[in-house]
Amino acid sequence: MSAPWLTVTQGQAPLLISLPHTGTDLCGLDARLASVWLASKDTDWWIDQLYDFASGMGASVVHTAVSRSVIDVNRDPSGHSLYPGLATTALCPVASFDGECLYHPGGEPDQTEILARRASYSDPYHAALTHELARLRACHGKVVLYDCHSIRSMVPRLFDGLLPVFNLGTNEGASADPSLVRSIASLMADSGQSHIIDGRFKGGFITRHFGRPAQNIHAVQMELACRAYMTEPQVPGPGNWPPPYDPGRAAVTRRVLAKMLEAALAWASA
Repeated sequence: MSAPWLTVTQGQAPLLISLPHTGTDLCGLDARLASVWLASKDTDWWIDQLYDFASGMGASVVHTAVSRSVIDVNRDPSGHSLYPGLATTALCPVASFDGECLYHPGGEPDQTEILARRASYSDPYHAALTHELARLRACHGKVVLYDCHSIRSMVPRLFDGLLPVFNLGTNEGASADPSLVRSIASLMADSGQSHIIDGRFKGGFITRHFGRPAQNIHAVQMELACRAYMTEPQVPGPGNWPPPYDPGRAAVTRRVLAKMLEAALAWASA
């Protein structure tokens, strides 16, 4: 599992944190890309910083430094769409969330290259999650996998209007025990911020694949609107995106997120 781009921080608590989209390493593809900025735009900016308290709670953390524009480790490796009929991005995206072409004409990866990227980056990331879940479940009996994400508050190609601040995904209740979901949902409600369960974002491949309540592995995805921890411009561009991490906004959000992870730990330890 060891690789320069893959970081696994092992904790002893029954909680595993997944950071699949905070990476910015374009793996030498710069010349083929239409724009380095464009290829980096859809990064889950500053999410690793927002959750940097998790390891101090005893949680294990799996993080990839590879950009989601190279390969999206939260997509089905088979290429099957997680949201049939809706706009989404592929395992190796060729377009941004807004539909902009990521590559110069002719620079897109072919099937051979996609398979090579999967073997180099996606498979090892999933192997790390599998290993950590097995290790923690052997120690505790049950474990919670918490998959961390963020996205711009307004992306018309993907959803209408303003996205709620907190978006909890449970694959329509299939990936986690209802009592765990209720405990997190109550904290979203208590936050006073807009929130939803299984709205536009129901959980990506990580949540859907690893969430097996019958096997004592419970997975949830938290998709945050970026305004929860940064000041978003109305129109993102190379001169204003990404905005800097806003410690004041982030402090409010971190308190809520910390309560969520504490609730997950208490639930898994009960």
